[in-house]
Amino acid sequence: MSAAVDVELLREVERFLYREARLADEHDYRGWEALWTDDGVYWVPAADTTDPHTQMSIIHDNRSRIGLRVRQLETGKRHSQAPPSRLRRMISNVELLGEHDGDVLVGANFLVAESRERGVTLWAGRCEYRLRRLDGDWRMAAKTVLLVDADRALYTLAFLI
Repeated sequence: MSAAVDVELLREVERFLYREARLADEHDYRGWEALWTDDGVYWVPAADTTDPHTQMSIIHDNRSRIGLRVRQLETGKRHSQAPPSRLRRMISNVELLGEHDGDVLVGANFLVAESRERGVTLWAGRCEYRLRRLDGDWRMAAKTVLLVDADRALYTLAFLI
């Protein structure tokens, strides 16, 4: 028999994940960046990557690099995002996975529809989050995006996945 789920915590986490998805979809880069802690890590591993420090990753950004990524997107001159992709993402199967050093560990499945001149590309996978409450608000201390097709040639991931 499984342990009881903290339904209120689950609802708070779901609201946070839905907000993060909306900010990314609507290209509200500053709003999205504000969701990160100062020690945040944004990681999209390549297939079979288990250590981003010794193996290739699709994305492996520390907090400084997250800010640089946002500033580049805001210029409107990032060729791969001119014009910006039209995006909509769906978040499902949100699970509270436990705690680590006071942070809440969360998992969720996602599907992103990206519309560009080449047509619509579907990106699917699972996100693993380490969320931290700061001043009463949730922030991402880590986001790992596990793409279903990370072992294949990918179109550019110039948007926020």
